[in-house]
Amino acid sequence: MTILEGWDSHAWIDGPWIYRSPRRPAVCPRLLAEATLMPWLAPQLPLPVPVPETTEDGVRHLLLPGTPLEDGGTAIGRQIGAFLRALHAVDPAEAEARGAYGAAAASAGKAVFLDECRAQIVPLLPVELRPSALALLDRVDRVRNRLVHCDFGPEHILVTDGRITGVIDWTDAEIGDPALDLCWPLNGAPDALADGVAETYEITPELRERARDWARLSPWFGVHRGLLLDLPDDVANGLSDIASGL
Repeated sequence: MTILEGWDSHAWIDGPWIYRSPRRPAVCPRLLAEATLMPWLAPQLPLPVPVPETTEDGVRHLLLPGTPLEDGGTAIGRQIGAFLRALHAVDPAEAEARGAYGAAAASAGKAVFLDECRAQIVPLLPVELRPSALALLDRVDRVRNRLVHCDFGPEHILVTDGRITGVIDWTDAEIGDPALDLCWPLNGAPDALADGVAETYEITPELRERARDWARLSPWFGVHRGLLLDLPDDVANGLSDIASGL
């Protein structure tokens, strides 16, 4: 048995199975929701995803092969673009009925974070940057019309021999802005991978700009956490990154 630990779940591998149990009570309903959402979603996607089933204290699913993506070119980008396009095309109302976090609840939760950013982080920025910072916080999270993975990055994309063999960690799946899932592929990935994504997803200028806004928001999470946990270096580094993005 191999023990793994995640932010939300205790996890361990036993034979061909990964078992996950919630680290805190608030995570439990999100884990269980995966057991109703993913069996419905998986056949609609062009890449493998976990299909959990419930256990006494959480869920389990068959282990998907591969290791987290470390680099990738146009071919990987095309696979990602086709995957995200298919994901964002599923019926959002049906996804919510199957367990995805609904738009209203997800928006309310994000509003708390954005309000705390306005109150706690904006005053720490140089005065001349505060209007741009407030404008960014006002722009993000205005669109909630598609099922999104909500934590789509290379650590959750498994690859084997140059092809994607799984997309994992669906605990945060919600009805939200598709630009959020495109944030890393268009702004943090290698240029060739980003070109492949744009080729198969057919990115509009508006969608690309919203993805840039989500990328600009990324360091705010680190500063927010640094303030919460009294990590002054994280706060200082994150404020510098925020300023660079504005």
